[in-house]
Amino acid sequence: MSKINGFVGRRNFLKLAGVGSVTVGASAVGSVLWQREPAIAQKPATTETKPQPVNPQAALARLIEGNKRFVEGKRLNPNQSRLRLQETAVAQYPFAAILGCADSRVPAEIVFDQGLGDLFVVRVAGNVASQTAIGSLEFATAVLGAQLIMVLGHARCGAVVAATKGEPLPGRIGVFVEEIKPAVERVRNKTGDLEENSIIANVQYQAEKLGESSTILRGLIKEGKLKIAGGRYDLASGKVSFLT
Repeated sequence: MSKINGFVGRRNFLKLAGVGSVTVGASAVGSVLWQREPAIAQKPATTETKPQPVNPQAALARLIEGNKRFVEGKRLNPNQSRLRLQETAVAQYPFAAILGCADSRVPAEIVFDQGLGDLFVVRVAGNVASQTAIGSLEFATAVLGAQLIMVLGHARCGAVVAATKGEPLPGRIGVFVEEIKPAVERVRNKTGDLEENSIIANVQYQAEKLGESSTILRGLIKEGKLKIAGGRYDLASGKVSFLT
């Protein structure tokens, strides 16, 4: 069985998915899509470029240290050289995955001071754990070997504010807002600022949803190969407060 950082790799991902609730039809579509480019297992990086596995706590520490550098104005801008570009053209080994908001003010690679191939970033308005977002994160962890998922919310999130108001919304904007409303209801009667409480509650709710909705992610957590954490980004200071 081919593995990446101790994980299943592309060839065996469908076998893993078959254990859970993934349908045969979805598996077939996924197989066709992934075969359009050479599998990572078929085209490994050299010994010099292939990193050692990063465990969940070490991955979290790297994010904390990177954000500290960003806040203090001491960014290293790592892994952004021409050599790194060539290395990541061969294969990718992200040490963490980020489920973040699509807000233009919260670019994960910048606020965590990381570079090419370091983070597998999924951005959806309101950092919502939609079905497509969950599928992307399953790929990042089970196939690419990321051992940490950070659900990253932020101050003054428009999607969360809309969910607190509960007003009708045009087009498909209401689709992701509906996914946030259960988190808002958890704290609607809590003392303090409803907007701020809802932002934190939404991060926690979406993190819980990842583990509850995905057989693959739940299995990796059980094996100690994955940790799901949460964070709140402050737009003014650039600081990420990590949530338990």
